[in-house]
Amino acid sequence: MSPPGRLKGEYRSAQREGSPSVVEIDFAAYHALVQLYADYAYAVDSGDWDLWPGFFVDDCRYRLVPRENHERGLPLATLSFESKGMLKDRVYGIRETLFHDPYYQRHVVGAPLVRAASAGRIESEANYAVFRTKLDGPSTVFNVGRYLDVVVATADGLKFESRTVVFDSEMIPNSIIYPI
Repeated sequence: MSPPGRLKGEYRSAQREGSPSVVEIDFAAYHALVQLYADYAYAVDSGDWDLWPGFFVDDCRYRLVPRENHERGLPLATLSFESKGMLKDRVYGIRETLFHDPYYQRHVVGAPLVRAASAGRIESEANYAVFRTKLDGPSTVFNVGRYLDVVVATADGLKFESRTVVFDSEMIPNSIIYPI
């Protein structure tokens, strides 16, 4: 609940002792952000790949980057898509052209931390872990890291303007077929 006198949509910066700068936003905006993260995880876990591009604006950016490259400012990404059209191409590839052993994935996503906010725009991050289950084997930890996001308000609700997926391990088992 917003303190008395604080307007809906008003943003302010808060510094917690021993932590990086954190930005507070009103409850409705934060709830919408949490819902975006939850809906995204549900969509990519469901295997309904047509849902995935709908979480992004048309002129978006999605990158999957090893932590070492991200921390060193190196441009190399494991996957890099520069528009919603490219995301749709990836969906087509998953369905029609990529041959792989099918598997299920399950995302566990931490609560998003808001790093910056202004009217209609939120910069946030959240930790994630993805578990993979092949049809003939046990579930295993597949990928762990954090999302670095720029989220914008649209007529259809919050959407990702950019999502940088920074994975912690330098090694990727086999390949990454599905979105993280």
